[in-house]
Amino acid sequence: MRKRSLRTVLAAATAALLGATVPAPWTGSAAAAPPGDRKVIVQLFEWKWADVGRECGQVLGPRGYGAVQVSPPQEHVVLPGSGYPWWQDYQPVSYRIQTRRGNEQQFRDMVNACHGAGVKVYVDAVINHMTGSSGAGTGSAGGTFPDKYTYPGLYSGWDFHDCRRGIGNYQDRWEVQNCELAGLADLRTESDYVRGKIAEYLNAMLAMGVDGFRIDAAKHMPSGDIAAIEQRLSRVTYIYQEVIFGAGEPITPDEYRSNGDVHEFRSGEKISEKFLGESPGGVRQKIADLQTFGSGWGMLPSGSAVSFIDNHDTQRDAFSGTRKILYYRDGATYRLANVFLLGWNYGTPLVMSSFDFASRDAGPPSNGGGDTKTVSCNGTEWVCEHRWRETAGMVGFRNAVGDAVVGDWWSNGNNQIAFGRGSAGYVVINREGGALSRTFQTGLPAGTYCDVIHGDFNAQSRTCTGPAVTVNGSGQFTASVAGMEALAVHAGARVN
Repeated sequence: MRKRSLRTVLAAATAALLGATVPAPWTGSAAAAPPGDRKVIVQLFEWKWADVGRECGQVLGPRGYGAVQVSPPQEHVVLPGSGYPWWQDYQPVSYRIQTRRGNEQQFRDMVNACHGAGVKVYVDAVINHMTGSSGAGTGSAGGTFPDKYTYPGLYSGWDFHDCRRGIGNYQDRWEVQNCELAGLADLRTESDYVRGKIAEYLNAMLAMGVDGFRIDAAKHMPSGDIAAIEQRLSRVTYIYQEVIFGAGEPITPDEYRSNGDVHEFRSGEKISEKFLGESPGGVRQKIADLQTFGSGWGMLPSGSAVSFIDNHDTQRDAFSGTRKILYYRDGATYRLANVFLLGWNYGTPLVMSSFDFASRDAGPPSNGGGDTKTVSCNGTEWVCEHRWRETAGMVGFRNAVGDAVVGDWWSNGNNQIAFGRGSAGYVVINREGGALSRTFQTGLPAGTYCDVIHGDFNAQSRTCTGPAVTVNGSGQFTASVAGMEALAVHAGARVN
């Protein structure tokens, strides 16, 4: 305690001598929702900074994505003995901006490029812990450390919780928030010094132009600790937190809503369950059951939720046998689930963009030294689901319909559904093998509309590269949707 107080005093004195300006503390709360009209977030998992910047200009901006979530930018441990797994990037060594994805200047260039394309940048912030090293280690910026509780110039033993063992009981709140997640050294986030260092890192990100943060492992920090760190931020920013719901556990996602939005893991579980056709209990499910999907399903209120089908953690559960979440290997079923996610009016949608992996720990495509390869969306090493026609087309749909209510619901009682979004859009999803042919009742004005699932709309020439449907004066159109396909039209893609 005495030594920690001395460090704090010395740091303040040094800042005073150098004439440093300490920003006024932020006394507000996190932004309640992503600002702007473009709400869809895409997670470009493990992409290099230069590739993210290029993708913002060439794809994300033109397609209407509102923000990109990038992988942790802080120096991370390097684990060649484990094959450079993806999770090494979630084990900080320092808060210097140098990873296998690029250096600080490349990070800054990426932020500027994305802003130039109208795309915000959200950083995956790892602030609950440091490494899980069993001994000395080396970081991606060349930093070294003697053990997992000592990081020269940053943290020492007293900056970590005394419970130096893994979490054994998730029914015990204290253990979940004081013991070690997967053996990772758990930071004492109630400490003024630790809070200061974390805030210093996040403020450096904000100074580079970052627009928000995904707080990794938020469940393993008391909500009040996160709030106290937020109070030290230099400006209001968008924050969403990783809080995995566990049935019967004392820590719940609702506790974190006052800090910002929260990942709603149950959204992906429930949508996947319906599209897969059976639940863990073996009861047959169907997508017609999604008619009331939303907050009433025991999930967070829509305005607090970041909804998604899969993310970098849950898609790897396919290798554990404990849970089945749809991911890119599920093909057409996964594509249709994302159409529903983006077409429905629940939460802030987050789209996953993966690299191909064949084992739970596999890292991104890399060279012999573990540095990440340049991204090539060729469908082999990099999957690039965010570019898939169904997903990319539905991003524009989501932007066009905004917060319009769901209406004009239709289903065959099984795995064919259709629904409208007020007078702004209409979606048809056919999860069955045979074609769906019928007349649909919508709230759309009369006119001809581009099917954005199968074609691109040109706003200048008002033309469509794919099929279109014609809505009559009664708001009806007739169409045939092939098996395992979808159709979507919206007022922003009206041909005539």
